[in-house]
Amino acid sequence: MTDFSRTRSLFTIPEGVIYLDGNSLGALPSAVPARVNSMIEAEWGRELIRGWNSAGWMVQPRRVGDRIARLIGAAPGTVVMGDTLSIKVYQALAAALSLNPGRRVILSDSGNFPSDLYMAQGLVRMLGDRATLKVVAPEQVEDAIDDSVAVLMLTEVDYRTGRMHDMTALTTKAHDAGALAVWDLAHSAGAVPVDLAGAGADFAVGCTYKYLNGGPGAPAFIYVAPRYADIAPPALSGWMGHEAPFAFDLDYRPGGGIERMRIGTPPIIALAALDAALDAWDGVSMQDVRAASIALSELFIAEVEKRCPSLTLASPRDPSRRGSQVSFRHPDGYAIMRALIARGVIGDFRAPDALRFGFTPLYLSEAEVRGAVDLLAEVLDNKLWDRPEYRQKELVT
Repeated sequence: MTDFSRTRSLFTIPEGVIYLDGNSLGALPSAVPARVNSMIEAEWGRELIRGWNSAGWMVQPRRVGDRIARLIGAAPGTVVMGDTLSIKVYQALAAALSLNPGRRVILSDSGNFPSDLYMAQGLVRMLGDRATLKVVAPEQVEDAIDDSVAVLMLTEVDYRTGRMHDMTALTTKAHDAGALAVWDLAHSAGAVPVDLAGAGADFAVGCTYKYLNGGPGAPAFIYVAPRYADIAPPALSGWMGHEAPFAFDLDYRPGGGIERMRIGTPPIIALAALDAALDAWDGVSMQDVRAASIALSELFIAEVEKRCPSLTLASPRDPSRRGSQVSFRHPDGYAIMRALIARGVIGDFRAPDALRFGFTPLYLSEAEVRGAVDLLAEVLDNKLWDRPEYRQKELVT
């Protein structure tokens, strides 16, 4: 059994704060500052450029990728780090589309994260009449998979409500129809058990600054199924994805396997932070994380519905159909969340009206969930949110 009291001790949470926003930015693992400082002073500072060899910087994207692979049901050597999630979405989508040249439809849903849709729209514009994007409601995805679809591109867990797609069922349906499946695990990795190999996923991408606690702007990852590892065409053919980067050939030759999905020079300082953050996952069972997150979120929903009747549940009631986050709706959701944050309970807001709360068992307790509801009820009962300063929109909501 996972010892969550041990994992809690591995994180730095400010005193007086109840943190329910790990679904947007994970809390700071206590080991990160020392690890980053060591990388800067002992590796960069002393080794200088020698660090690419002596400190293993060159292999960091693959080594850290293998650590994440364990958490998402992927085999070693199938995940590599680098760049941002949007870049990885573009890479995976372009590769999948190229592998299915007889078709032109990219199928996604209206619950997908907008950036994923933007990247698809940009790719479609580049390809002209060789590709088109079809967006349907989440509940219509299964029926929309037919023999016109080249690629199914979905985010497993909806960023607003936590609603989950059935990865195995939809991937199987896509394959039966002759389509490939690309999955975004931004709200899945570190939150719910994922089995990419078992589900038969062709490609997957994800960020590491949410449940994996890699820090703001931490590098994203990309997964390529072994059957495509040596044939997936890299749409972004950067020098680090070259077969021999330091041969400095003028013509691009893709590297072997997952290495071809590397693009530019890896962010070594950010990878050091992420590598230290992943230490907190040593000895952690994703099944235990899932059970604990469901218990915490079920407690939260029950208490909120009992004590805050003006809020409406926006997430699926069935915990098996949602990820590790819960959303409630209210017309004044933004001001309510600002008032709540001012009192030390940190969640976030998503337009137009969703108050969003994340449940991360590695550092969140039942007592904190109850304490959060106490303060939420106080804010609502006394209309503490109804102040001009809480209505003024900040740059990040």
